[in-house]
Amino acid sequence: MTSSVQQMLDTFDRLPEAEQKELAAEILRRTLSLEYGPLSDEELTLNAEQVFLELDRQEAVNDQP
Repeated sequence: MTSSVQQMLDTFDRLPEAEQKELAAEILRRTLSLEYGPLSDEELTLNAEQVFLELDRQEAVNDQP
């Protein structure tokens, strides 16, 4: 991941939830027309792993007193 992408994600993380949802919806709307080739099994596995790791991280944060 490039540093500019990481900076954008860091900024996104600091937004209030309503603005995060607004931004995510706009990004999805803008990416509908992009052409993507089929994902390999390795890419699908890596993406799934990242999603599950993030879910685990969020659960750990929510479980803290």
